[in-house]
Amino acid sequence: MKNIRNFCIIAHIDHGKSTLADRLLQITKTVDDRDLQAQTLDDMDLERERGITIKSHAIQMNYQYKGEDYILNLIDTPGHVDFSYEVSRSIAACEGALLVVDASQGIEAQTISNLYLALDQGLEIIPVLNKMDLPGANPEEVIDQIVDLIGCERNSILPASGKTGLGVDKVLEAVVERIPAPKGDPDGPLQAMIFDSVYNNFRGIIAYFRILNGSIRKGDLVKFMNTGSQYFADEIGILKLKGQPRDVVTCGDVGYIISGIKDSKEVKVGDTLTHLDRPCKEAVKGFEEVKPMVFAGIYPVDTEDFEELRESLEKLQLNDASLVFEPESSAALGFGFRCGFLGMLHMEIIQERLEREFDMTVITTVPNVTYFAYTTKDEKLVVNNPSDLPDPSKIDYIEEPFISAQVITKSEYVGNILALCMGKRGILKTQNYLTTSRVELVFEMPLGEIVFDFYDKLKSISRGYASFDYHMTGYQQSKLVRMDIRLNGDPVDALSSLIHADKAYDLGRKMCEKLRELLPRQQFEIAIQASIGAKIIARETIKALRKDVTAKCYGGDISRKRKLLEKQKKGKKRMRQIGNVEVPQNAFLAVLKLD
Repeated sequence: MKNIRNFCIIAHIDHGKSTLADRLLQITKTVDDRDLQAQTLDDMDLERERGITIKSHAIQMNYQYKGEDYILNLIDTPGHVDFSYEVSRSIAACEGALLVVDASQGIEAQTISNLYLALDQGLEIIPVLNKMDLPGANPEEVIDQIVDLIGCERNSILPASGKTGLGVDKVLEAVVERIPAPKGDPDGPLQAMIFDSVYNNFRGIIAYFRILNGSIRKGDLVKFMNTGSQYFADEIGILKLKGQPRDVVTCGDVGYIISGIKDSKEVKVGDTLTHLDRPCKEAVKGFEEVKPMVFAGIYPVDTEDFEELRESLEKLQLNDASLVFEPESSAALGFGFRCGFLGMLHMEIIQERLEREFDMTVITTVPNVTYFAYTTKDEKLVVNNPSDLPDPSKIDYIEEPFISAQVITKSEYVGNILALCMGKRGILKTQNYLTTSRVELVFEMPLGEIVFDFYDKLKSISRGYASFDYHMTGYQQSKLVRMDIRLNGDPVDALSSLIHADKAYDLGRKMCEKLRELLPRQQFEIAIQASIGAKIIARETIKALRKDVTAKCYGGDISRKRKLLEKQKKGKKRMRQIGNVEVPQNAFLAVLKLD
């Protein structure tokens, strides 16, 4: 055990974590040069296309140092704020972390957020200054920032370049020397924490675990403590680029178990694995329960695919424990699921993965957050969907979730960012100059305001320089109203939204105009209206497609034409009463990008 080191790599998005991981694998000869490619550990097409890490990836490396053989278990983590739950799980399975900072960009919001996650778990931090080969690198200034943040010695910060391999051997030496070996009793009862799982069509569910005490052998009868289910360990092993079977996996190691589990409900991330005949006394303190921030409905395009969608979401949930879903039904879209996500990018990735990995084409409704409505009878209602909101006359007040948002940016963009955040009902709490040119701004603002397009706008007004991180602070009372969109008088529940009263007129007008462009014309007139309760606040009309019924009248009395037009008018009126309007998928999506 004294020669095992478990560590993860944490950093802001795009600071070179995956590239540094590639060099570590190359130097330790874990991966052959022919198998090595950019982002070797990122095994999803989606990750390569976008150049981001979505899933944490564990891999074991062998390393010789001063004549001794060491086993290094590395976990490469995502950097985007929407996947911080993956990071918290990886940190729970490690004793140390490489904090990677880009030498040209310096410390960003997510660097600070991930660092605090690691410090809370008591991890040993090794700061690494990456991208030293860039002409724009500014190492002296960035080293000052790191020293201010962590309070470490200047000479303990390791300069490196994931691209050229500069200083990577020093990083490996620091991992062996500075990160403590795992603690635990190899002869005690088995106590292993499950930190991830994945579904395989042929083998069932493969669970990844970190052993804290004891050891596990092939063929052992094991039990999952939270679910109480029992299985034989058909195959156990360690995680190289592909799983490598072993007869025994011992204390301090990271490995996988295949036991023919078919039902996704049997495995929970954060669960404890132990022996049936000699169980451990208590379960491992799992990581915190996931708190979804953004809710949206996901519906199959064809209602018959409802059960298939349920299975796909369950399999996806195994691999992404931060996805939460429950069944719901909508008058406009039929049966589907109300899903909780950690953010807008997370929602987009889940939709994309459903289409790619499970061949499911889905419709996503307007995203929103959870509200609390208090009625005049002092009842507290949890509102996840605007259509659940009771009649306005019965509501006393509504509370909405607020967040503390931290933005780090160059000083020249402060004015634009202040205007953006205040336009989103944000209140500036602190403004702190980290260096002469970098500012940290902390705002208090409603979560519902950042759900739509806040992140995109922040990036565009700061030319990509601003970084953003947030956490929940609690609920506050707000002046909110439910705005419905009606087509020919019938509300479309999938387009309903809860918004601040001051913004309702503006948004209602924009939505009606957008829908007028997107809805196909029918044989009858369509009235598009935005309403708050019974009050109509905006209206657009799509004119009917008309057949030229008077084409056959050459001259003659006007009454002949009038008769034909009146007859057509009656038909249009009847058609409008029984005709229904189909809302195309792009209309649901376009509402999100109104600005």
